[in-house]
Amino acid sequence: MNITAVILAMSIPSAVTGFCFWILERRISQRDQQKETDRARRQQETAEKERIRDEMQYLLIQSVNASLALSEATAKAVERIPDAHCNGDMKAALQYATEVKHMQKEFLTREGIKGIYQDIA
Repeated sequence: MNITAVILAMSIPSAVTGFCFWILERRISQRDQQKETDRARRQQETAEKERIRDEMQYLLIQSVNASLALSEATAKAVERIPDAHCNGDMKAALQYATEVKHMQKEFLTREGIKGIYQDIA
């Protein structure tokens, strides 16, 4: 056997093995890119759901505040009617609604301050 045949016999298996590894590496790279794309899409969907959840919480709080304001206004209007005989339940309910409203405002203020300073730190 001459030297050219020996070199050729050694290089063909090496070339085939190298080609197989190149294909395998390419498939792994494509799979990694697909996983990264999927992860980014899921992260974006999660961020959007969180934004919607935050908006819903805000609207719920606004709705509770509106209901309390309407309840207070109705109770005060009924108290001013001379023929309406309001018992202690109306006054107790009005006082309770006012207390809850103030507790909610205090809670939201505390949590808002915590949120502001936690983002900074």
